[in-house]
Amino acid sequence: MPLHVLQHPLAHHVLTHLRDKTTKPVLFRTLSYQISLLLALEATRDLATVEKEIETPLETMQGRVLAKPLVIVPILRAGLGMLQPFHDIFPDVSVGYVGLERDHKTAVARSYYCKLPPLAGARVLVVDPMLATGGSAAQALTLVKAQGATDVGFVCIVAAPEGVATVQQAHPEVPIHAGVVDRQLNANKYILPGLGDFGDRLYGT
Repeated sequence: MPLHVLQHPLAHHVLTHLRDKTTKPVLFRTLSYQISLLLALEATRDLATVEKEIETPLETMQGRVLAKPLVIVPILRAGLGMLQPFHDIFPDVSVGYVGLERDHKTAVARSYYCKLPPLAGARVLVVDPMLATGGSAAQALTLVKAQGATDVGFVCIVAAPEGVATVQQAHPEVPIHAGVVDRQLNANKYILPGLGDFGDRLYGT
């Protein structure tokens, strides 16, 4: 499936300030919300709708409403920073959680928590701000598929080409929505130019 990269002036503006090492956590959280909102809109652009008859103050009409539920699955902990915009704009969103922790020596993710609502028949979006090696993303996508998800997407703020390739190889049918694709990973598997550790910057740790 294709890689979708945000093409919006506000996305470029927000990403520049997210990358800036002088940006404080309170502003970093606001900027994260803004770009996650743009990504939420892009990642759901193709949601199916069905007709619904309603009464306006003047007459009866055929409107359209969402045809299936939406489930957001943030990868803990940094993925929580992308969750609020989905809550704010979608009326009946459900949330699942996948806890994957990267070993900084091996760069391999370890699963420590998984709590998911019913996924069958829903659009499921796995969200994590940084798609670095792609190991955590691929593992989370495998987990949600194992729980019955068939309509799945992945949403991130910053991606590395290596991570995109890993996800596309493991889950070729899953679309990836990214704010930007950066140059490469460094020797420690961090994205360059990147923005550092998203969770640490988000929570001031």
